[in-house]
Amino acid sequence: MRLASWCVCAVGVAACSWLGATRCDAAERSRPNILWITSEDNGPHLGCYGDKYADTPNLDRLAAKGMIYQVCWSNAPVCAPARTAIISGVYPPSTGSEHMRSMVRMPPFMKMYPQFLREAGYYCTNNRKEDYNLEKPGRVWDESSRRAHWKNRKPGQPFFAIFNHTISHESQIRRRPHTLVHDPAKVRVPAYHPDTPEVRHDWAQYYDKLTEMDALAGRNLRELEEAGLEDDTIVFYYGDHGPGMPRCKRWPYDSGLRVPLIVYIPEKFSHLRPKDYVPGGCSDRLVSFVDLAPTLLSLVGIKPPKWMQGHAFAGKYEEPPQPYVYGFRGRMDERYDMVRSVRDHRFVYIRNYMPHKIYGQYIAYMFQTPTTQVWKRLYDEGQLKPPQTFFWERKPPEELYDLQNDPDEVHNLANSPDHQEVLQRLRKAQRDLVLQIRDVGFLPEGEIHSRSLGSTPYQMGHDESRYPLRRILEAAELASSLQPSALPRLCQLLHDEDSAVRYWAAMGIQMRGRSAVERSRSLLQNALNDSSPYVRILAAQSLAEFGEPEDRRPSLDVLIGLASLEHNSVYVSMFALNAIDELDEKAAPLADAVAKLPKKIPNLPRRMGNYVPRLIEKILADFGR
Repeated sequence: MRLASWCVCAVGVAACSWLGATRCDAAERSRPNILWITSEDNGPHLGCYGDKYADTPNLDRLAAKGMIYQVCWSNAPVCAPARTAIISGVYPPSTGSEHMRSMVRMPPFMKMYPQFLREAGYYCTNNRKEDYNLEKPGRVWDESSRRAHWKNRKPGQPFFAIFNHTISHESQIRRRPHTLVHDPAKVRVPAYHPDTPEVRHDWAQYYDKLTEMDALAGRNLRELEEAGLEDDTIVFYYGDHGPGMPRCKRWPYDSGLRVPLIVYIPEKFSHLRPKDYVPGGCSDRLVSFVDLAPTLLSLVGIKPPKWMQGHAFAGKYEEPPQPYVYGFRGRMDERYDMVRSVRDHRFVYIRNYMPHKIYGQYIAYMFQTPTTQVWKRLYDEGQLKPPQTFFWERKPPEELYDLQNDPDEVHNLANSPDHQEVLQRLRKAQRDLVLQIRDVGFLPEGEIHSRSLGSTPYQMGHDESRYPLRRILEAAELASSLQPSALPRLCQLLHDEDSAVRYWAAMGIQMRGRSAVERSRSLLQNALNDSSPYVRILAAQSLAEFGEPEDRRPSLDVLIGLASLEHNSVYVSMFALNAIDELDEKAAPLADAVAKLPKKIPNLPRRMGNYVPRLIEKILADFGR
């Protein structure tokens, strides 16, 4: 029987008998209220996690009566795709929603988790950020606004409520003026950051903001206590992804994905506690955001649907612990990249599918942070040494880090003879998940949409005729391996019938630089007329950078033609503008044409409205315009 039907008396639909109503009220009271307190852009830098520099008394008290999870990953290292994993219980690369501020539809058989709760009679509120990359399939919340509150429910109605605190967001770390409370001289500077006054100030201000966030969380908890609901309410606290500092936020390392998770389940609902629950203790179970929706359903007695890809870690339908958690990186604002990661209890494995792009691609929003600015300036001036230099350089195809001995993830063990077994095991885990969830991120972003016409990216991804994943994955792995011996095969794949295979073949040639482009010049010249705009862009970029002088003008013509929003989708335009920007001075002949490009057009997706203007402004600034 559905929970929503518990309040319907057997005597009739019109009214309950007095006895039936009494039983109904008892059933309502037997269900837990659930409060989620969330904060933005912070890792587990809390006192309860052993951070002696932190000042977080309210969350420390919650942890003292609840339980902390030592390893919780946000799946994505940036807000919108991370929240998308939570609201759906499905990995965003499976639904086509991995790219920052994208927007796709869910299959008709899927729902967002509040819809299950509302059907079960819960009053569901969100205060207030949504920021999903998935279209809402009908009404999701009873209220989602600054005014949303569990106090607005009907008498006796169980509630699920979220309060999201933005005080620790990236934008608050760099806000000036700011009088520091935490002593910057005592802050721990990670090995990947340069030790400068600007960096120390940003990290100290980050901790100041965590203290302010803790006070807001304390207010949420006191409201429960004052209403006499503390013993009737399950409380979760978690951060939405890692710190807002560069190389944390936006990067699927442990530093960008690991977040605090505190769970308090009152004694009244001890039967819903995880098997390893110890008040005041900690769990070493690996959990991630994709697990939150099925766990929530399990806590209220709803069996999670099979299409959810997470695993409940509490409640009636608790599942066994999983051996790995997974992360991903797609387009970050205006910059394209593709990274997948996986960790077990000790090691983190990173698979870079676009290793020719540097870690620290220019993202306008990220470069507003003082740490980013001084870090890049010192690198350009040649004043840094490894590992502080790594962020501004190209990536290796694979990375492996031992978190026990290298918590900052700066000593890559991918080529270590002593770690090949670990490398192969985690590599296999990452690849297995790609195939299991039918990761559609191996398509150019625009093709996620064009191949899904008439259905959804998830459904397209599960249709082998529309998405031959194994062949595309093979091409992506071959391309990103950077092995010179792969060039002949990549040249063959430029003739493949599938445009995504050709896309990876063209990118693989580009990754290998001048020698590979020279050896495949005639193929790339033919690819300037490919039916796929993404293949044309890659071929044009390669020829403009490494081809003969006579190749440059026709290649630049291809790029500027595909950069215009008037004649191309926003995805094609962004991809072409990224290529122009990466060409630096070799694209200088396009300065006048770039200046004339439209920055906005009617029907441009609102959430992506700033990306093309940012790219154009960056290119023109580099041209001295």
